[in-house]
Amino acid sequence: MVGLWSFWCFSLLALLYPFHSKFLAQAEITSPKTNSRLHRLEVTPLEAGATRKPARVKVSPKVDNRTDLFSGFKTESVFVDVVDPRYDRQMRKDLHSGLGNEAQIGKKTAPNSFKRLTASSKKYDSTFEDSYMRPTANTLLENTFPEIRKRAARSVAAEYTEILDRSTNGEGQSKDRFLETAQGIANSRAEYRRTGEDARGSNPRQSEPHLDTSTFALSGDSAHNQAMVHWSGHNSSVILILTKLYDFNLGAVTESSLWRSVDYGSTYTKLNDKVGSRTVLSYLYVCPTNKRKIMMLSDPEIESAVLISSDEGASFEKHPINFYIQSLLFHPVQENWILAYSHDSKLYSSLDFGRKWQLVHDDVMPGRFYWAVMGLDRESDVVHIETRIAKSAQYVKCRAQRCTEANRQYLFPGHVDTNSLVVQDEYVFTQVTKSGRASYFVSYMRESFNRMKLPKYCLPKDMHIISTDEKQVFAAVQEWNQNNTYSLYISDSPGVYFTLSLENLRTSRGPAGNLLVDFYKVEGINGVYLANKLVDHQVKTFVTFNKGQTWALLPAPPTDVAGNNLHCILPFCSLHLHLEMSENPYTSGRISSKNSVPGIIVATGNIGTELSSTNLGMFITSDAGNSWRQIFEEEHNIWFLDNGGALLAVLHATTPIRHLWISVDEGKKWDRHSFSLAPLYVDGVLMEPETENHIITFFGHFSHRSEWQLIKIDYKGIFNRRCMDGDYQTWHLHNKGEPCVMGEKQIYMKRRPGNRCMLAQDYSRIYSSEPCLCRAYDFECDYGYERQADGKCSPAFWFNPSSATKSCSTSQSFLNSTGYRKVLANNCKEAGKNMFSPRRQACRPRPPRGLRLSTSQGELSAIVGSNVTFLVYLDEGDSLRTNIQLDFGDGIKITYSNLSRTDDGIKHIYRATGIYRVTAYAENSQGSDSSSLFLHITSPVERVYLSAPIVAIRGKEANLTAVVWPSHHRTLTFFWWFENSSEPIITLEGSISYTFLREGINKVTVQVASGSTVMQDSKVITVKEFFRSLLLSFSPALDEHNPDIPEWREDVGRVPVARVQVSGFPEDQLLVSLYPGLPTVAELFILPDIETPPEHRRKTDIFVTALNQGLIQFELKADIRIIVYITQQTLAPLVDSNAIHSGSAMLMLLTVVFVGLAAFFIYKFKRKIPWIHVQTEDSHEKDPEVISTCSSNVRQTYWEESSLKGEEHTSLSH
Repeated sequence: MVGLWSFWCFSLLALLYPFHSKFLAQAEITSPKTNSRLHRLEVTPLEAGATRKPARVKVSPKVDNRTDLFSGFKTESVFVDVVDPRYDRQMRKDLHSGLGNEAQIGKKTAPNSFKRLTASSKKYDSTFEDSYMRPTANTLLENTFPEIRKRAARSVAAEYTEILDRSTNGEGQSKDRFLETAQGIANSRAEYRRTGEDARGSNPRQSEPHLDTSTFALSGDSAHNQAMVHWSGHNSSVILILTKLYDFNLGAVTESSLWRSVDYGSTYTKLNDKVGSRTVLSYLYVCPTNKRKIMMLSDPEIESAVLISSDEGASFEKHPINFYIQSLLFHPVQENWILAYSHDSKLYSSLDFGRKWQLVHDDVMPGRFYWAVMGLDRESDVVHIETRIAKSAQYVKCRAQRCTEANRQYLFPGHVDTNSLVVQDEYVFTQVTKSGRASYFVSYMRESFNRMKLPKYCLPKDMHIISTDEKQVFAAVQEWNQNNTYSLYISDSPGVYFTLSLENLRTSRGPAGNLLVDFYKVEGINGVYLANKLVDHQVKTFVTFNKGQTWALLPAPPTDVAGNNLHCILPFCSLHLHLEMSENPYTSGRISSKNSVPGIIVATGNIGTELSSTNLGMFITSDAGNSWRQIFEEEHNIWFLDNGGALLAVLHATTPIRHLWISVDEGKKWDRHSFSLAPLYVDGVLMEPETENHIITFFGHFSHRSEWQLIKIDYKGIFNRRCMDGDYQTWHLHNKGEPCVMGEKQIYMKRRPGNRCMLAQDYSRIYSSEPCLCRAYDFECDYGYERQADGKCSPAFWFNPSSATKSCSTSQSFLNSTGYRKVLANNCKEAGKNMFSPRRQACRPRPPRGLRLSTSQGELSAIVGSNVTFLVYLDEGDSLRTNIQLDFGDGIKITYSNLSRTDDGIKHIYRATGIYRVTAYAENSQGSDSSSLFLHITSPVERVYLSAPIVAIRGKEANLTAVVWPSHHRTLTFFWWFENSSEPIITLEGSISYTFLREGINKVTVQVASGSTVMQDSKVITVKEFFRSLLLSFSPALDEHNPDIPEWREDVGRVPVARVQVSGFPEDQLLVSLYPGLPTVAELFILPDIETPPEHRRKTDIFVTALNQGLIQFELKADIRIIVYITQQTLAPLVDSNAIHSGSAMLMLLTVVFVGLAAFFIYKFKRKIPWIHVQTEDSHEKDPEVISTCSSNVRQTYWEESSLKGEEHTSLSH
């Protein structure tokens, strides 16, 4: 019955994401085995969840929820899906069958989106907040029991019916018995585990280790299926719980209850009357810098308001808001400063803890906004924002309450990829993708951006920033030849130059598609990391004690938990660990370490040749990973108690439990205690670390129909006194017996195992530290160098070690790399000459070589009037004594005395479109070098007009021109489509001549391409063997109403044609084309038909007469009539070229003689006929131009006449 109920609830839970966008931000916790506990990075791809925030580093820089450049973002609230432990083991087998049950820490990534820059998340600290003060202690719990996924095929209705049936058959009765026995206070004494068996002591005495427990049920909320729990304040006794009924059908919260305890959870009071009996609460937030301040959000479906408390929930103020809050970001220092992200992508700020809100910016990318980092940003109210612009984004910096356009700073030159901005500690990361290849940029200490440099042929497909601790960047990079693995790269302090540390890190995808990388930083010990690496298709766990310089397999314990020898010999057999960290503060994760107990690591794993999801046990090390012991044969959730002085273990069970285990000797012996008289399905454990109290709270339920049960446990009874000086001992950190770790000998203090004394919070963990002399072990290969088989660092084939431009740009000497660089945070002491340390050398005079010129983003085009930034690089040469001249190609040149003055780039604005040759010239006393690029300066094309004749003669060239506004000079590409051609003619000029080979209607289209913008215009051209044309003019009143646009000219051109019925002409034989400009002028084309020439001439004469008599007119507007006149007319007859006349030779001879005489007569007396000019040509001469052109003074009309002997072309000018 419970199983079916679990499946039904889990199925509904799976629908939570598509129905309610707010829950996307919550972390999901299902069971102790399926918790999202992996410390992951994500690069973005670089998309962030609405309530998620980049925590430690994507470029995948902060562990973000997207899969792009750097990954890993933290959640503001934690979503807990309560699981029925009885079905957890089978679920674990299903989810872990492929080692793929890894949760994300970071922002959400679309599985198929292009990778975006993200950052990795820092682990949850004692207050469950990340470094950006996004609250994470507010945990959402679900009172549901997910069933095994194998049963998902069954319908929800069927499951629900079976659940109800079973619940009425007895479980309800057992629930009542559970409640009866569980209420009140119980005293639980220890039962000791010896050699794997439990020995129960009889008649325990009060001096024996014991727990004091009490249980409280949240009566009346049994229907509520979600809860958010918070322990308020440092050493505070106040606990707040918000329970809710989430309706999966409506996709909304329909009921809520707020509970408050002031005695560490012994009793709770319902506060619904204080917040309003009709108010439905959806979220609870706590100020990370002052946990007495509480903010709750009401459900926006009912009312949009925030409820504020400054006294840990004792009283509340309600303030209505006019937007829907999707996520909050608290300031890292100022307790009243909050950023709120709305559902419509707007960012608001409040400086009075939510009482008043002001719009900061709209079109903000989710999760891509950051408060100032103290000590780096000048003003504490600075906000770093990524804003959306079309298909890209922009990095904007401004003040929270003064973010007008005039006050905004655009610190990165140009646009960036969406979801790529990460502001993390001293670094700002971003990503720019051009031509399918991503480039990554970093700003260190808020200086100008530099391109991040990986080995030349790494060719990254994706990058995630894992960490930015200790002023160094750890990045997971997917190289061009990797598919399911990533490589670990480590940078120098500015985050620019990266070197390879470990190849083929194991990765997987989280539930939201985000990238998960198996990498873990051990707390409390500098330079110690764990990673899972794919080796010959097997996943193995490696450890480093020198921050990634060298890696080694983990040694397996010599014996198992029962003391049996394991015979696991390196390198054939080793210990392998699951490196998943819990994203939820109520579960422990599969690996844990703590700053307050350096050297102790507890993890889930297995022994063998590779990492497995079966036969898992719990393992512990007390010396930072040099040696390990098995402590449990089954998987447990383990927490640190008493500042790390004790360990709490709870079985990861599939059934309800009532016992827990506590060890005070680093897991050598475990005491079993009962925390509940009735078995409890444990949903989570709440504790307030680093406090003087010794109280933890178990929350869960006895059955699926019971209320939320909260069991308060005071474990002070396991101790008998406070620790004194004699209760501590020292231990020496080492690496396989080598005492120097990270360049120093370190001795730590810890409590003697077995002493039942309480640790003081302020006792010093480090007893002494002594630096060691530097050795090869303390150095990693420098940029451009690769470690060879003999362990030495040699230059890569693509790297030139003689290049010293970077070092010689600011001084007369430079540190010349020996191929090694000291591991950052390594404290070794250099004595005398060291073969690994860089050597200072004088900058020798050298001629400039390898001069390179580029724009800041690698673009070879820019918009006219925009600021173009040029970057000049010099591979070799004395940069301090080398003059740099830059010729922008538009008549402006600029000269710099040395290369160092161009570090921030050279900016220039072009005022006109065109293609400019930009040349950089470097010269010193030793020689010179130059570099050029061709820059296209364009402006957006606003309009295109195709100027073409409406009538053309077959077989004769016609001139066509594309007129573009605004005008461009050789920066456009023209595509000409003629007739039914399948391929265009491409030109760089806006004019073309084309010969039409067939009569009829032909459509011509021209497309103009300017960058990514394409515009077009089309015209229809009638092609005939011959035609006649007349030049027309209009009444002066038409000019007053002429807007001189193509549409108007086309409409007016159709009017005279409609008035020619007086001449009997068909409309399809007349075409009118109005020409641009004033006065308004048109050309009338008379097309031939099948009629005989005499009949055609007769109709033409009638039409001409009508024009001369002013009979062709039209009404433009009321009381405005326009008369059409013929300006000039031709006297030449229109001849039918298809009419072939036969006759006798005499007739032909007479015709020729007559024509000859007529031509002679006209030629002889042409000067006496001022209104006509006739020009004859012999048939063997070249044919004249066949395209009719028109100006205000001259019009040419062409006829073509055929005969048996040849053709005669007559051109008349009017």
